[in-house]
Amino acid sequence: MPDVASQELMEFVGRAQGQAAGTVHKLNGDASSRSYYRVETQERSYVVMAMPVGARAPEEVTSGAAPAELPFVNVQRYLDRVGVRVPHIVRYEEERGLMLLEDLGDLTLAAALATRSREELYGQAVDLLARLRARTTREPDSSCVAFTRAFDRDLYRWELDHFYIWGLVVRSGRQPSTPERQVLDSAFEHLSAALDTLPRGFTHRDYQSRNLMIRGGELVVLDFQDALLGPTQYDLVALLRDSYVELERPFVEKMVARYCAALEGYGIDPGDLNEFLRVFDLVTLQRKLKDGGRFVFIDRVKKNPSFLPSAPPSFRYVKEALASLTGFDDFREVLARYVPEIA
Repeated sequence: MPDVASQELMEFVGRAQGQAAGTVHKLNGDASSRSYYRVETQERSYVVMAMPVGARAPEEVTSGAAPAELPFVNVQRYLDRVGVRVPHIVRYEEERGLMLLEDLGDLTLAAALATRSREELYGQAVDLLARLRARTTREPDSSCVAFTRAFDRDLYRWELDHFYIWGLVVRSGRQPSTPERQVLDSAFEHLSAALDTLPRGFTHRDYQSRNLMIRGGELVVLDFQDALLGPTQYDLVALLRDSYVELERPFVEKMVARYCAALEGYGIDPGDLNEFLRVFDLVTLQRKLKDGGRFVFIDRVKKNPSFLPSAPPSFRYVKEALASLTGFDDFREVLARYVPEIA
């Protein structure tokens, strides 16, 4: 999205707060069409989210009809109601594509890892995720757009095909042979069908270290506008198989066990831990193939190369997941010919 003029942003804050804004600083954005600015007034600072006017479609491909309300506003209201800490919306002017949010500062979970205990931070994030899952399971709301769309076989397959185009063909500069493509297609179908059978619940979709802010010792959840229904393991994969922070397997398994114990504490049976981990690896396989391809797409199509360094970690997670799963030998062999990190 093109930059918004400082004068327009200051006028917007003035309308919202009744006082003139002083300075405007553009913040580092994400891979979406949104832009972010920190705007200072005499009393406090705010963050302005600028988006294309009339944009209600989700940033990520999803299922379901187009929402009647901006998903960020819709999901924020729901999460706030069920007691999950999310940014406070001060003012939203849909006709201008501008939203005024509380300023949460700059300390993400990813940044806090430089000075704080990894176990403490991830333990806090895992506990919050279990609480989020429990509360949204007990208090579903059909007016929340997340409950009207879901990960299904078609969506899983679309994301795998997205990987095939961008993470395999475009990234390698080579086209698989017909027999190789048949192996890939068969694995994509098998994986999509297996994941489609899993029970679904509220899923943030990108619950990772850069989308968790630390404010007054509390975690604040960001970037929830693409929420939908998905497997219990999905958000845990996003957190523990984060492309921005690589974690070793023993630590991941420890956090998975902590998550399952937390769910049990809320009266939700996660089932056998070994089976939970097997599904965790299946979700990792699908999610991280998609992520790796997406980072290449963002570079080539959106002309934003900043996410390219996160493609190799994504594919290393794929390699690790494949090492723990059975039935994917031929798939792994073909992938290894085109994705160096899997070789």
